Amino acid sequence: MAAPLVAAVDLGGTKIAAALVDGDGALVARAQRPTPARADAETVARAVLDTVDELAAHPRWAEAAALGIGSAGPVDTAAGTVSPVNIASWRGFPLVGRVAGHPAVDVPVTLIGDGVAIAEAEAWRGAAAGYRNALCMVVSTGVGGGLVLDGAVRPGPTGNAGHIGHISVDLDGAPCPCGSRGCVEILASGTAIARYAREHGWRAPDGDTTAAAVAAGAAAGEAVPLAAFDRSARALAAGIAATATLVELEAVVIGGGVAQAGPLLFEPLARHLATYAALPFAQGIQVHRAVLGTDAGLVGAAAAAMRTAAARR
Repeated sequence: MAAPLVAAVDLGGTKIAAALVDGDGALVARAQRPTPARADAETVARAVLDTVDELAAHPRWAEAAALGIGSAGPVDTAAGTVSPVNIASWRGFPLVGRVAGHPAVDVPVTLIGDGVAIAEAEAWRGAAAGYRNALCMVVSTGVGGGLVLDGAVRPGPTGNAGHIGHISVDLDGAPCPCGSRGCVEILASGTAIARYAREHGWRAPDGDTTAAAVAAGAAAGEAVPLAAFDRSARALAAGIAATATLVELEAVVIGGGVAQAGPLLFEPLARHLATYAALPFAQGIQVHRAVLGTDAGLVGAAAAAMRTAAARR
């Protein structure tokens, strides 16, 4: 995918990252800051634009031929708007318009969902390369996904196809901010892992109850952290099996912060997947950890931006 340098933004509930990415998918420069997810809409927008400004200070910014945004969803790629479940103040927020109208930006802006971004990245340069039918997932503050079907990323009409985080896997489960109940995200995300541990009385020695702290507790063999990861893995397995039953997957690729826990997540996931993926055509799914790690959102957004740049040449 030879292309000029492009800019990419990865927007999630925890962090806003930006990078300059070359035609081989390598990050040339990056900027990052926390997402003020509980703030008002303009404060969140300002954080995005400040991150873009930080990247724009790089000497090679002028070489960027396009800018891609991978955002937590739902998104509406046709309208250029985003409504991230984990950013309450953004509902139908015109993100493409705000970024495209920023003084530092004078290139085309392309929007994709964060799950589609990881699918773009891993199909191009990662663990999904070589598979014609795969589900690529991000498990972090939220849970998103994107589908590779018949050898191509399939985002759907509004860019939300494959949004596995909002498949309901517990019909009587807790309400989800999306409006449904028992969604994969409310059971499996890093936020859910941390919440489960707190609600069951667990605290790290230093009082930390983040998902990373829970992972450390699980690695030490503590019962509540292990149960939190098992619960997450079970919800993920149910969602993956449902998706495989619908579209016949060869592989699933999982990235995001929670995937950094490695065997703490992937071992119970394999066990539960063997139970939920019961039909013969849904069995045997190859499960991979994302090769690109937490950079996948940036690389995927860059891939989308490169196509925009190529179409304009």
